This record gives sequence, C-alpha cells and structure tokens, in this order.
Amino acid sequence: MRHVMRPAAFLAGGLLLFLSACELPPVDAVDLGFRGVGMQQVDNPRTLQDSMDAVAARVPQLAPTPDDFGEPAPPGTWENVQVLGHLSEAEFNRFMLAMTTWVAQETGQGCNYCHVIEDDGSVNFASDDIYTKVVSRRMIEMNQSLNVNFAADHIREGGINCWTCHQGQVLPNNYWFYSDGTRRDFDRYFVNEGTRQIERYYLDQRAVRVISPEALSGNTDNTSSIQDTEHLYWIMIQMSEGLGVNCTFCHTSARFSDWEQSPPSRVHALRGVNMVRYLNDEYMVPLQDAWPEERLGPMGDGPKIQCATCHNGAWIPQYGNPATRGETWPALTQIGTVHPSAPSETPAEGTPDQP
Repeated sequence: MRHVMRPAAFLAGGLLLFLSACELPPVDAVDLGFRGVGMQQVDNPRTLQDSMDAVAARVPQLAPTPDDFGEPAPPGTWENVQVLGHLSEAEFNRFMLAMTTWVAQETGQGCNYCHVIEDDGSVNFASDDIYTKVVSRRMIEMNQSLNVNFAADHIREGGINCWTCHQGQVLPNNYWFYSDGTRRDFDRYFVNEGTRQIERYYLDQRAVRVISPEALSGNTDNTSSIQDTEHLYWIMIQMSEGLGVNCTFCHTSARFSDWEQSPPSRVHALRGVNMVRYLNDEYMVPLQDAWPEERLGPMGDGPKIQCATCHNGAWIPQYGNPATRGETWPALTQIGTVHPSAPSETPAEGTPDQP
C-alpha cells in the first residue's frame, strides 16, 4: 500500500505545481532594499531574455540616419502637409517609408494604407478621404508632444516613435474601450460595471487611494469601501503586469502608501499615468468622429491607451532598444509646422500642464 501511495503523492504534487502557475527555475531575485523586508524584483532570465531577443529580432531595418537632415522643403513641394513642414524632402520621404513599416507592415499596402488611389491608378497624397491618414496625422502630433513636452518627466532620452506601440501592426496592443457591462472574463471580474471599469483610471476616474492612516473607520473621513479597495488593487496588478515588475518597483513593502519612503520610480509612474490621461483627453477621445464603425468598441467609443500600450510588459518600452530612440527622427522630436502649400489653419501646439 505504501508503494502504491507514493506515485500518487508525486502525481498530486506535480499537479499542484502545475495548477499554481509557478514559473520554472532559474529565477533571479534582486534586493532593492535591506534584506528581509521583501524589497525584491523577481525575474525569470529565461523568459526575459526570450523577450529581449524577440524585440531585437522584430525591429525593422530602415534607411540609415543621414549626417545632415537638410533644410525644410521649399513652398510648393507638397500639398496639405500640416505637421511635417519642417522636414527636408529627403527626410520627409524617409519618414513616410518608415511609417509604412512601423504601422502598415502587416497590411502589405504600403503608402496606400493611408492615401487614396484614383480610378486611373494614381495616388492622391493630398486627400484626407481615408480615415487612417487623419488618424496618422494626429498620432504624429502625439509623438511630437511626447518627445518634446514629456522628455524630462517620463519619456527621458530614449524617445519613442510609431514602432514603440504598433510594431508593424495597424492596431497596437493593449488599447481599451468602454465596457458594455456584460463581459465576465476572469481578468475583468468585478471591475467591469459602469464607472468601475479599471481602465478609466487612465481617463476620467482618478481617486484610487484607499488606505487610511487610522485603525478604526469611525476615526477618519475615509469612506472607501471593500469594492474601492478591490478596484485599486486591480489597477495596480494591471500596471504591474503591463510593466513586467513587482509591486516593490514603486512601493516600499512595509509602507505601501508612504511617498517619502517610496522609490523614485513611484513618482515616475504617477507622471506616466498623468501623461496617459493627457494623451487620451487631447488626442484619442477627440478622434471619436474619425473612426469607422469597425474600429469602435461595444459602447461605440474609439480606442484609448494605457501604460501597457507602450510598455508591452517591459519596464522600459522595447527594453530600451536603441532602434526606438527618437533623436534619429526629427519628424517626431520637433513640434510640427504647416508646409507653405498647406491650408492656412495651423494645428494647435499647446504645451500640456506638466504633472
């Protein structure tokens, strides 16, 4: 009997390990604070290296950065160029070709993904009749704002470009819509009803601090409920997974709510959340009327972004791959200008309120 039970015990133990979703070793744990306080960043080098290698393999080979970007193209070179008037003709064409790789690679359409083909087969580059061109123009402005206005607070010297989020796909990963209140998949359980949708923290729902300094609820005006706390932790879990980090990347294990004892990355993350809210308010939501029906969510709204849209599971987007650096693309590192042959109205260039 004893010999019969032993294989069963091993089988039960193996099944328990499988169901616990544990990662196979080796696993590295790096201490971020004093020993014994649980301030650790845990990584699996095997899966992390796979991710880094995959990122490097996906980065497309584009035209090299020129030694001189040249002077802006003279008047009459283009028609209806509203945000790239500061580029030379060579740099303009180089950037357009890069965009077709960054965003429309999977379509195989190239320039035709955004530009109208006339009946005679010619391409009408000036037309705004295709929604993708209208959206792309606004996304270029968003990239410019990120690299210029948020360089010091969140983007830092690495910069971003269209590839950072799109990676050759017309739709980036990890965008979101308003919930229809009917889906009940595991990842959204209990957080998908009305304004309690967790992604709305990146748009119009801002109060998520639920920890009270008092032990008894009667001694404080904190009216947060258990549901509020649950909502907060879903947000934190989503951010943790979106950046591929532990809670201690931003918090001190003994005092999660204490800002004075938190690592600098917590302030950096808060600035990032404020940045995402600004981007949704300023760029994504105003595009509502530009999206075709097939690009809308179950409630009829257009796509919106969150932290994971850029990060894609890495604490630094693209693991800091140098191919994503913005200084090689003046189209995205300078606030755009209207080309002399474009319409007279100039796009707004307002500097956002800094977090």
